Amino acid sequence: MGQQQLLLILLGVIIIGIAIAVGITMFSSNAIEQKRNEMINECALLASQAQLYYRRLKEQGGGGKSFTGWRIPTQYVKTEVGSFKANVSQNQVIITATGNEVITNSDSIKVQVTVLPNTMKTTIIH
Repeated sequence: MGQQQLLLILLGVIIIGIAIAVGITMFSSNAIEQKRNEMINECALLASQAQLYYRRLKEQGGGGKSFTGWRIPTQYVKTEVGSFKANVSQNQVIITATGNEVITNSDSIKVQVTVLPNTMKTTIIH
């Protein structure tokens, strides 16, 4: 009877350990997904600002049908979510966001948004 009780206790400890490991994994992946969504939202905001700059006349402080001269506002260069960089050309802006949170080893969350005059395309890098 004593061996059977020890076996049941051991089985219970193993099941609880597996449940804890699954819970930690689910929490971690949810946190990463949440951070990625926040980065995409901030990139979308920056993309809309770049498109507004493109459409605005030069006399009004815009690009006059060009992205040339647009820059990321200083408050968005580095935020709580991560850091943002822009590669600006006349016809498009490529915004790259790198998150503060490391996923595995040295890989951080990374998102890239290509902004065109009327559309934007989001690419998840990490």
